[in-house]
Amino acid sequence: MMALFNKTALECSKLITEHYSTSFTLGIKTLDRKFHMPIYAIYGFVRYADEIVDTFHDYDKKTLLDRFKHDTYQAIQEKISLNPVLQSFQLVVRQYKIEHELIDAFLRSMEMDLYQQEYDAEGYNEYIYGSAEVVGLMCLRVFCEGNCDDFDRLREPARKLGAAFQKVNFLRDLKSDYVDRGRTYFPGIDFTQFGRDAKALIESDIQRDFDEAYVGILNLPRGARMGVHLAYTYYQTLFNKIKQLPASTIQNERIRVPNPQKLALLAQTYLKYRLNVI
Repeated sequence: MMALFNKTALECSKLITEHYSTSFTLGIKTLDRKFHMPIYAIYGFVRYADEIVDTFHDYDKKTLLDRFKHDTYQAIQEKISLNPVLQSFQLVVRQYKIEHELIDAFLRSMEMDLYQQEYDAEGYNEYIYGSAEVVGLMCLRVFCEGNCDDFDRLREPARKLGAAFQKVNFLRDLKSDYVDRGRTYFPGIDFTQFGRDAKALIESDIQRDFDEAYVGILNLPRGARMGVHLAYTYYQTLFNKIKQLPASTIQNERIRVPNPQKLALLAQTYLKYRLNVI
């Protein structure tokens, strides 16, 4: 009955993804079916860790995160967990040989959210690497299915894509991060003085990440290409909306891509994929 237990655990991670992110769910559904459950498992793991530091304000977040970290490594070592999120994650870690260094870096960034309110350039880069770039690398391990040459060739574009996604999130969530959580991620940026020039500088950096990431997307294994391209297209669309707005607007509103537009992007991406354009 172990197969049933594992299937149930993976289905829990799928449910978490579906409830928390319609955009990532759409992206995952357009991957080759063999990648669905492993990517759901990775998303479920990172989502729950993120929830600890961002949402559980009435609880001792450090204790919860320390417990989650301990339970994660115990699950990987013992090859079993009664927590379905950790059970599904450890299955993927072992099957695809995801490095512990990536997990360490991710959990370290989550811990930074507990006490760090502002970032210098070094801290900013460390946080982005741990919170986003390593997630891209975990997914790349899955997509490459043990092919180390492919992984090494695509490592840097995967990191750039993760960084671009995270930086767009920072811009989108500027108000909630600062007002609700007291955080300012962009180094050297004073939220109270945030204006056009500062916004343009950040946007230029993000666009470079997107451009460098795109080359890697086109060289992904075919079964992963459409799903990752869809996520890229969604975030580029969100980013383009943000670029068109004044700094004062993104300080006061959370910019979104409406669901009908997401479906249109899905249709466009599918057509390009079928025509071998991507």
